Amino acid sequence: MKGVAILISGGGSNMLKLVESMTGDHPARPCLVLSNDPGASGLARAAKLGVATAAVDHRPFGADREGFEAELNVHLERAGADIICLAGFMRILTPSFMEKWSGRMLNIHPSLLPKYKGLHTHARALEAGDAQAGCSVHEATAELDGGPILCQARVDIAAGETPGSLAEKVLHLEHQIYPATLRRFAAGDRQRRDWKSDAT
Repeated sequence: MKGVAILISGGGSNMLKLVESMTGDHPARPCLVLSNDPGASGLARAAKLGVATAAVDHRPFGADREGFEAELNVHLERAGADIICLAGFMRILTPSFMEKWSGRMLNIHPSLLPKYKGLHTHARALEAGDAQAGCSVHEATAELDGGPILCQARVDIAAGETPGSLAEKVLHLEHQIYPATLRRFAAGDRQRRDWKSDAT
């Protein structure tokens, strides 16, 4: 049974879906929800589900990213993490951290990568006049929003769409593809399998 640590910075809606999915014959279980913000509301939500939580406030570390990450690693190793899922974790991790967890870390991003890496993905898709938007689950690497894509889901952009309305539609897809992809990944399946709207 794999131990999954989920890193968050806020409310953790994707974290909740991941935790709720890891039951029954799932090959993994949540071992830790870890945040860089001690006030992140997702920590209390995870605790209510019986998941161990911890916080490492990044602010006292200033520019010492390695020191911050060393403290993250203390918690991750103590919890017995085999896989890390980034779920709205708003810190850029150093190459050395990424190398340590290479092949064991997933991320979800609200765009059809390689389009629109970084922030403001929905506004950028609308400004470009795209017909579709979506989200991607990928293996996290030292390249920002890079790494092999394991799953994408698409949604049509409607006339009059706003960044807010598009974000809601894409988040609904995120909540479906992230748990499904984690399940496959934890079982050793790293093939890309894009999401079909009628998939169960």
